[in-house]
Amino acid sequence: MIELKGISKSFFVGKERIDIFKNVDLTVRKGEKVAIIGPSGSGKTTLLSLVAGLDTPDSGEVSVAGTVLSQLDEQVLARFRNETIGIVFQSFELITPFTALENVLTPLDIAGRKDDARAREWLHSVGLDHRQHAMPSTLSGGEKQRVAIARALAMNPAVVLTDEPTGSLDRVTGGRIMDLLIAEVTKSQATLVIITHDPSIAEKMDRVFELRDQSLYEIS
Repeated sequence: MIELKGISKSFFVGKERIDIFKNVDLTVRKGEKVAIIGPSGSGKTTLLSLVAGLDTPDSGEVSVAGTVLSQLDEQVLARFRNETIGIVFQSFELITPFTALENVLTPLDIAGRKDDARAREWLHSVGLDHRQHAMPSTLSGGEKQRVAIARALAMNPAVVLTDEPTGSLDRVTGGRIMDLLIAEVTKSQATLVIITHDPSIAEKMDRVFELRDQSLYEIS
């Protein structure tokens, strides 16, 4: 479902080139749940951005659901991402002028498949029936993250990518959010890749990889 072949990425600070990772390979099968751990600054979020097609590697190839992302133009890539990849950001990234329901409807609207009933079903799945008309500014951190999960899953994506989805939540709320996310991706047989610093979350995954010293290592 996800395949990285010889991926390298770097950036420049002034004239100095900083290598983030070199020649990284990764294969994640359909329905697998994978955690990526590693020290801050090791490139975990960058790696996730490459899988999402939000960034491009310096070299190597990224394939998702059998599609090589570099072969798509921006318009086609945006459509592919919307229909195939669900992303749950650490900072929620809700659209502030939109209600919870409108946020969940957004990917459906973009795909020309506006379906209020489906969006409401996802809000029901995450326990937010009573908050569908609430604005993001009135939602708690846990509620915002549940809206973000509902939005990410609204298109029934083949791949779900999450970047520290519980990082800004307390442990109890974070645990509930993770249980919810795992249950939903298991039900839909989606592939899950999660970046986390939390060992208790990593333990719930099928495989765990560590990104360090510019390389990716499978540790369990």
